[in-house]
Amino acid sequence: MLEKSNKIQKGNNDNPVINEQIKYPKVRLIDVSGEQLGIYSSTDALNIAIQKDLDLVMISNKSNPPVCRIIDYGKYKFTQEKKAKEARKKQHNAILKEVKMRYKIEEHDYRVRINQALRFLQTGDKVKATITFRGREIQHTSLAIVLLQKMAYDLSSVADIQQPPLKDGKQMIMVLSPKKNIH
Repeated sequence: MLEKSNKIQKGNNDNPVINEQIKYPKVRLIDVSGEQLGIYSSTDALNIAIQKDLDLVMISNKSNPPVCRIIDYGKYKFTQEKKAKEARKKQHNAILKEVKMRYKIEEHDYRVRINQALRFLQTGDKVKATITFRGREIQHTSLAIVLLQKMAYDLSSVADIQQPPLKDGKQMIMVLSPKKNIH
């Protein structure tokens, strides 16, 4: 019953035009059950809504005459806010998590970083793999690229490369994002 009325015409401040705010001389009136009652003057339509202890809400001002519906506006507004809250709750924002390492990393430490990245990717977050260089280590960027490519290969079952390895000052960065079909 209320699902049909989700196309309510908004006023100037995102609130729908209701009750006395409706300034049209004639309106097409729809009952609570969705049944068309006919064309009434806006004051008569408002009186019918008041008699039923409900509100007169404009659905569309594009038609001639404008379409208004009799509903419990407080209940309608509550259900819309509840639906919006549920939609926000189900929405997942991908967070960028970082895994830092050096290009001379030992195998066990590398496995720990892979497991961290795997855990982040499985929860739907993006992973930024960062290799930092100190001093003259910056000359060995090719070894860092090999390490990042190995990491991308090891995580290829759950991740796609969003940004390939790029040198950024004294570090090299690669961004991985979770594959779409793992959820």
